[in-house]
Parts: sequence; C-alpha cells; structure tokens
Amino acid sequence: MMKRVPFTGSEKESLYVALDRHRDAVLWKLGGLDDEQLRRPMTPSGTNLLGLVKHLGGAELGWFCETFGRETGPMPFDLDADDSSDMRVEPGESTADVLAFYARARAAADRAVAELELDDRGTAWFGEQVTLRWVLIHMATETARHAGHLDVLRELIDGATGDHNRG
Repeated sequence: MMKRVPFTGSEKESLYVALDRHRDAVLWKLGGLDDEQLRRPMTPSGTNLLGLVKHLGGAELGWFCETFGRETGPMPFDLDADDSSDMRVEPGESTADVLAFYARARAAADRAVAELELDDRGTAWFGEQVTLRWVLIHMATETARHAGHLDVLRELIDGATGDHNRG
C-alpha cells in the first residue's frame, strides 16, 4: 500500500514520509525481476535498476550520516577513485548485497532523522552548511527523480508500469 504524505502532519513527518514513499517505490520497481534483468544496462551509459538502488544507498549515507558526522559503515564503492562507481554493480556484488546496503542506508538515515531536529546543521561534502530540513527535501527529490528513472527502465524491461504498489 502506498504511503501518503499526511494532510495535516508536522513538517518533519511530512518531509520524512515524502521521502519514504519514494524509497518504497524504488524497491517495488525491482519486484519479480531476475538478477540479469536487474543488472541489464538499459542506456548507453550503462544505467540499470540495481545500480540506481546502489547509488541511492550511497546518497542516503552521504547526506544523512556523513553530513552530520555520523558513521556510515563500509561503502561498496570509491567515489574518489571513480566518480561513477556508486552507479555500477560489480560482478562480485550480489543483488542481495545491494539490497542489504540500501536497507542499511535507509536504517541509518531513519535514525538520523529521528534524532536530529529540522534546523540542525551539518556540513555537506562540498563544504557548505545544510540543515536536516534541506537534506530531507533534497533526498525526497533525488529519490523521486531516480524512482522515475526506475519506472522507465522497468517498463523497457517487461512493460510493467505504475508509480506504487496498489495492493
């Protein structure tokens, strides 16, 4: 069932649910596909469903944890060595590995959201101060953007469409 942003919720709750509903859509887009389909490059740049999920996991840990001085745990890529490594699923990485990474990232981000206030500040990777409010807005839009990419890729793979589980 699709989560709905509360019509009368607090600002923090509303921002969080706006993000979380798109996170759920991201995972829903993977359902019923085999490993080859999840890894299949669908664009000239090699974009695939599983690579987008890996990228989003890294973004969650980067914005919600690194920005606010929180531990990220190991990252399955090295952006300093290759700035697109977060979008690529390596041959030795299983689907389960990528999904576990995304689940770990979501859980760490959820803890940060629960423990921080909207006006709490952290330092972004580029050196500017940002608030949790800004990070929630940024990650909701980033996740929605990539959920849209997942929509298109999924339709190209097997014709499935829709933006959320209606069941």
